[in-house]
Amino acid sequence: MPGALAGAPQRIDAHLVDYLLVAFYFVVVLGIGLIARRSVSSSLDFLLSGRSLPAWVTGLAFVSANLGATELLGQAANGAQFGEQAFHYYWIGAIPAMVFLALVMMPFYYGSKVRSVPEFLGRRFDAKTQRLQGVLFAVASVLLAGVNLYAMAIVVNALLGWPTWLAIVVAGVIVLAYTFLGGLSAAIYNEVLQFFVIVVTMVPITLVGLHRVGGWDGLVGRLTAQGSTEMLQPFPAQELTGIGSSIGSTIGVVLGLGFVTSFGYWTTNFTEVQRAFSARNASAAQRTPLIAAIPKALVALVIIIPGMVAAVLIPGIESLKQGLPSDVTYNDAVPMLLRELLPNGFLGVALAGLLAAFMAGMAANVSSFNTVFTYDLWQDWLRPGRDDAHYLKVGRAVTVIGTVLAIGTAFIAAGFTNIMDYIQTLFSFFNVPLFAVFIFGLFWKKLTGSGGFWGLVSGTLGAVTIFVLNQVGVLSLSGQGSSFLGGGVATVVAVLVGWAVSRGGTPKPEAELNGLVWSLTPASVRAVPREAGWFRSPAVLSVLVIALAVAGYVLFAVA
Repeated sequence: MPGALAGAPQRIDAHLVDYLLVAFYFVVVLGIGLIARRSVSSSLDFLLSGRSLPAWVTGLAFVSANLGATELLGQAANGAQFGEQAFHYYWIGAIPAMVFLALVMMPFYYGSKVRSVPEFLGRRFDAKTQRLQGVLFAVASVLLAGVNLYAMAIVVNALLGWPTWLAIVVAGVIVLAYTFLGGLSAAIYNEVLQFFVIVVTMVPITLVGLHRVGGWDGLVGRLTAQGSTEMLQPFPAQELTGIGSSIGSTIGVVLGLGFVTSFGYWTTNFTEVQRAFSARNASAAQRTPLIAAIPKALVALVIIIPGMVAAVLIPGIESLKQGLPSDVTYNDAVPMLLRELLPNGFLGVALAGLLAAFMAGMAANVSSFNTVFTYDLWQDWLRPGRDDAHYLKVGRAVTVIGTVLAIGTAFIAAGFTNIMDYIQTLFSFFNVPLFAVFIFGLFWKKLTGSGGFWGLVSGTLGAVTIFVLNQVGVLSLSGQGSSFLGGGVATVVAVLVGWAVSRGGTPKPEAELNGLVWSLTPASVRAVPREAGWFRSPAVLSVLVIALAVAGYVLFAVA
């Protein structure tokens, strides 16, 4: 097994005070679960927090649910491997899609009072489309929860020297405990806490790391001396995409990542969208992704830059970049920086922050998995008509099952030297075809139930086909280019098949599509009631977050 998991050659030298700080954090996390348990009296409380949370809570939970392995290990690995090119995942690959989710899609999501994204598909199309997406999402959630468990195991292994299997099992049990006790409320309030712990962790690592290499100018000089000048140029990002043409690579970033993959993820991935569903009203739900987008735009600096620092401070990672044998992988960038940069005492805080990130990511996947399985597969399909107590029990049981399955899938992620490659591949399989069908059905009223179903099936198969062709050598895309191409193919195939199938079918009556199709929903219904205060205006928040993304590119263009 690669990297720090291979015999723990890079164990962090933690002391008693560090272990005590980590243990204290775990006590707080479990305590939140026990407190949240008191408010759980129905399946809606357990699975959607009773739709009662304020926008600032759901907004921070929204971004924290994404601040798992995808961010700290995956994006820091991207920073170590690709440098400034990795900023695209934030400023092109997140912000525009989050704004679109808030302004265009959230009024339909929240206004329809659905409990999940598959349930929305059931109302727009038919039951078979809902069930198919429920199954696809369940599989994706378990695979992504496994990524977070694997990432968490790297840190536990580095801290304690435990074997991989033990680290994965213990990490899974801890997340299971508080999610099982308090449901989504426990997950969300822990995610808010974890957000602040993560920031407290990554800001010092960034500052100390930059100080160690002589500031930003020193980092630029050392990367240049290393022969890694491409890491200092966001475009054309050919190393990131694996596309030889500079024009083709730029198109791949803007369209492949910035539209196809990112819109597919941020607008339809129930793991994040579920946080907005739990907001107390439509206005709070609409502001949720916009509030989340502010820290999302800024957190890039304290995740990508440490990865770039690791590329010059960690000898094993420098060897990787030169194509030489190494006992670490890019995924080890952050754990190795902990060992290299932080003193005992603060090391414990940093370790708690890393564990917080991985628990946030896994808990988000597990809590969304149990919601979709309970409502879309169990209640609406397999066992309809039972009392609410029955579905509450099922939700708790599925939480246990999802965790056990995630423990198994964690070992799949171990086969990738950069787990972002794996994550982007999963997004192209599961999120991109869903977005294509969803947005097509939102704006074309004649898309039938069968059109939606077969569009989803064919789009998923299209993305899988590109992955397989790249694996067997028919295509020769390195980096994450195959996932960008797979997402593009999935989008085109899903739309074309959906259109072709719908041509021979009968669409739903227009009366049944009010609130589900843009042209058939009056503007007064699409409009979300505004709350007082300019700072609550979606338009103001949208301009702010887009300006932050643009400012990031301007900053590094002149740096």
